[in-house]
Amino acid sequence: RLTGEGHFSEREGMAVSAVALQDHIIHSHQLQDLSLADPFKSRNIRNIYKPVNKQMAKAVIDTGLRKKSTHHKNKEDAEREYVLDPNPPRLTLAQKLGLVEPPSLPLTPEEWAKIKQRSIQYGDSIQPCAICREEFALQPQACLKAFEKFTGKKSCPMCRKKQYQTRVIHDGAHLYKIKCAVRIQASWRGYIVRKWYKNLRKTVPPKDSKLRKQFFEEKVQQISSRLLSSYDINLDEFFAEIDSTIAASRDVFQQVEEKEIFVSENDWEKIQMQALRQEIVDCPICIMPLSSTSQPASILSGNSNQFSRQAVLLSCSHLFHHTCLQAFEEFSLGVRHICPLCRSYYQKKVLEC
Repeated sequence: RLTGEGHFSEREGMAVSAVALQDHIIHSHQLQDLSLADPFKSRNIRNIYKPVNKQMAKAVIDTGLRKKSTHHKNKEDAEREYVLDPNPPRLTLAQKLGLVEPPSLPLTPEEWAKIKQRSIQYGDSIQPCAICREEFALQPQACLKAFEKFTGKKSCPMCRKKQYQTRVIHDGAHLYKIKCAVRIQASWRGYIVRKWYKNLRKTVPPKDSKLRKQFFEEKVQQISSRLLSSYDINLDEFFAEIDSTIAASRDVFQQVEEKEIFVSENDWEKIQMQALRQEIVDCPICIMPLSSTSQPASILSGNSNQFSRQAVLLSCSHLFHHTCLQAFEEFSLGVRHICPLCRSYYQKKVLEC
């Protein structure tokens, strides 16, 4: 009812103010879906247990024949910055009457540029997200939308300021690309340095004596392994070839010598004296005593008993059992025989018992 001056009465003004404040509280806390008739009914509870018609439900099989959309966003569109809520929210009755402070006007591009510059100075994009505590990456992140949906109101997670304005920027994605590039470069440089260091350790010997010795031992072992792996030789054929080569060399030396040198009796006496000084007791072939007395003088003088085997003296002053030397000569190669000890051509003299 209006008074004579055309204004609401004081009582009616209080009622309007109360209704306006109640409407503002409902809008600020997003409680429009609450039912006063049934307080147990919440916002979306009536749609949770909605029955499903099984006859209308159909299974969908992806055969891969359906053409997929080939539309890709341009680079300029992907990196474009924009405001999520360009239009201010509608004023409530309390805000129109001046009972509650109205929301601030939309920020101008100059104001957004100042805010972004201040965020860059503080390093906000370097820090992880204040809600999920993960670093900003290339994929879209909807942490703020999830926070607003969970809390049921629009309040900053950090400063708790209400009715804020949001703008999508890509500074976090740019910094993430730079960080990934730095990590890739660091990994590649580390690989190059490790490879260079391994080659350096293989080519340059260390200064420490123990490590230096180990280095050259490994080098010799590597060279030996390479030589063995590069030759596929049958050892039996290899040794047989060596024996035939030695036999051919001996034949050559034999032809050079032309004739055998005749050893006189005086030469044999000198050879016997030389053998006596060597004190030869055992046969080098069978490793058995040359005489039962085990005295070199008795062997060379022929004073051994009847049970002793005959000994033979070579022109190189070596003594053997006569039977042992004959057996050795049967198994040796070549026309001329060589001494089993000194490998020289010889003439022999059988010592009489």
